[in-house]
Amino acid sequence: MAKIGKSLSIRIASPHDAAALLRIYGPYVEKTAITFEYEVPSVEEFQGRIAGTLEKYPYLIAEEEGRILGYAYAGSFHPRKAYEHSAELSIYLAPNARHRGIGKKLYARLEEILARQQVYNLYACIAFTEKEDPFLPKDSPLFHEHMGFQTAGRFHHCGYKFHR
Repeated sequence: MAKIGKSLSIRIASPHDAAALLRIYGPYVEKTAITFEYEVPSVEEFQGRIAGTLEKYPYLIAEEEGRILGYAYAGSFHPRKAYEHSAELSIYLAPNARHRGIGKKLYARLEEILARQQVYNLYACIAFTEKEDPFLPKDSPLFHEHMGFQTAGRFHHCGYKFHR
């Protein structure tokens, strides 16, 4: 576990963290189009996702004074062999963790670990809308732009959630 600042630490997740991570992820499923899932996964399903990710990629948690504030992980960008040096990143933060630099620290640590794994191309497939939408705030596009990500392509009207 690495200490960041006074009391923030970043550590590797385990399947035992699933319930705590679901408390962060659940509102994204239920109240936003940031994720295209319709139903909050069960703890058992989420445990399997964490374990499956950790077989090849990092899955990190930001923690402060024993409270989990967010998590980020990498996954396969595409299953074909030629893509093995690329990964897709995902990040979810608790509401009280936003705009504190925690996401930046999680991504920086992911990048360090992935570079050691010889994964050099990082992608984030994020939902985006041109107009204001109460289910899809601009936080994710702004965060990724701030982190140096560039738009590589867009899928138009590819997701349907909340009757839109």
